[in-house]
Amino acid sequence: MKTNRKTRRDFLKHSAVVTAAVGLFPTIIPATALGRGGRPSPGNRVVVGCIGTGPQGRGDMSNFLNLKNAQVVAVCDVKQDQLNLAQKAVNDHYKNRDCATYVDFRQLLERKDIDACLIATPDHWHVPASLQAVRSGKDVYLEKPMGLSLEEDWALRKECARKRAIFQFGTQQRSIRIFRLACELVRNGYIGTLKHINVWAPGSAPGGSTKVVPPPTGLDYDRWLGPAQFRPHTENLCSDDSGSKTWWYQSDFALGFIAGWGIHPIDIAAWGAGELFNGPIEVRGRGTFYAEGACDTATVWDIDYAFGSGVTMKFAGVPNGGNRGLATCDKWSQEQEWRGRYRRITGHGTAFEGTSGWVHVDREGINLQPEGLIDQDPAKFSIKLTSSSNHAGNFVDSVLSRKPAVCPIDESVFSDSLCHLGELAIRLNTKLIWDPRKEKFMGNEVANLRTRARKMRAPWSL
Repeated sequence: MKTNRKTRRDFLKHSAVVTAAVGLFPTIIPATALGRGGRPSPGNRVVVGCIGTGPQGRGDMSNFLNLKNAQVVAVCDVKQDQLNLAQKAVNDHYKNRDCATYVDFRQLLERKDIDACLIATPDHWHVPASLQAVRSGKDVYLEKPMGLSLEEDWALRKECARKRAIFQFGTQQRSIRIFRLACELVRNGYIGTLKHINVWAPGSAPGGSTKVVPPPTGLDYDRWLGPAQFRPHTENLCSDDSGSKTWWYQSDFALGFIAGWGIHPIDIAAWGAGELFNGPIEVRGRGTFYAEGACDTATVWDIDYAFGSGVTMKFAGVPNGGNRGLATCDKWSQEQEWRGRYRRITGHGTAFEGTSGWVHVDREGINLQPEGLIDQDPAKFSIKLTSSSNHAGNFVDSVLSRKPAVCPIDESVFSDSLCHLGELAIRLNTKLIWDPRKEKFMGNEVANLRTRARKMRAPWSL
């Protein structure tokens, strides 16, 4: 009995790996071909097109390649080298030369044989490309984060509801067992009444070159900009190297890592808190923004949320090691306190604090107080969350069954909105009160204006 208990503890504390089955398919039969009402029928294969095939996109694509009930048939990117790498990966996997390539994603969306799209473009393209995909009748797996504004998030939510599209957000921690266990322990009252949540994630990197240089050979820069306002191409703007690229941290193209990385632990906080995150939300905090260099999103932040239920949450930004040549004085003020409390921490995590215990979870494992909570049998929980062990697989299963994915559109928009609220509070340097029912700030029209979508470059719009 002791041996089984130890094995289970070791597995839950140290295993956060998602596995998938591997299959090879000689032919393409779109699920829609045999489905009713233009939708796939159970048991058929889902045909997938991939939009955005850089390093992150190809990583996501590999998860689809390894599914028996999905087949990737087309890839799209505005960088020729990345497009070629994606096509080769698909053809090598299926041992054929059938994968089609596109530079304009709208041509991919015109294909009637494609049921679903993986969208892993730069952030400023996430919602415009997803809207086009949903309107063309496709289901969507979207890399995180969502929109550059709350209005973009709302537009995608509305379109998914109108078209009854299956949506999966790229917050894959929901498909890792220890994260679901942590949230179910909280939901089922095993740490008593939830009082507070600590959340932390890597901040944006400062600095970055502002030197104007020609776009690299093989990049269609105009298409890369797309809906963003035109600006000259600068050095390392859209580098394939995560250590040097700067668009991740530039407000023209992203909110920075407050959403780009922060959405992961924030989403787990929302999943674990559930209805306790309802009601008016008071948000206040501070952040650091550097004027020097290309990168202008928050490098660190310290944001406090107070929910109508009485639950509070602290969201902290951890200094990013890649400073791109700019010395910083950024500090993570809670590091030592949280390291001592939770026995170990990494650069990201979610920790739920209750009246009789706590649960801390990240991608390296789970810590609990009391430690005996690890022995609880999830099969006996009265409140059970959606079970998924493979994020791409869960999405494909949802496309076939027409049942919501583990991270559906409504919950995705809510989690994403928490990142937006925090970013606005530190940008405006003021306390904000958010009404989640009306989706408006109370008594602050300046903040309400900041929820609106930015003007997009023609011909793009919401």
